[in-house]
Amino acid sequence: MEPSIQTLIDKFHSRMDKDEQAREEVRPLKKTINIDLGTEYYSMKLENARISDFKPQMLDEADVTMITTPESLQGLIDGTLRPMKAYITKKISIKGKIQDLMFLKKFF
Repeated sequence: MEPSIQTLIDKFHSRMDKDEQAREEVRPLKKTINIDLGTEYYSMKLENARISDFKPQMLDEADVTMITTPESLQGLIDGTLRPMKAYITKKISIKGKIQDLMFLKKFF
């Protein structure tokens, strides 16, 4: 999943580089994010409308932790699984504020 997540990060950066309104909307956010796929774990930091420190490990204390399977995450990435449907059907669970992830979803 690491290449797929990196592709999302690259897409996010491209959007932030091109869309000043989106960049200004995201700039105030400062978040740490964990992704727990059961067999794979990733973390990253969001600050100043940039994602940094993408690593294959979990942070001890993250603002948001997304727990799902590699298959469900791939569905979210390729658009075959909608975020709210995944959440309602428990294919994804969130520790932290789901509003943070829903807000960021519109930038991918």
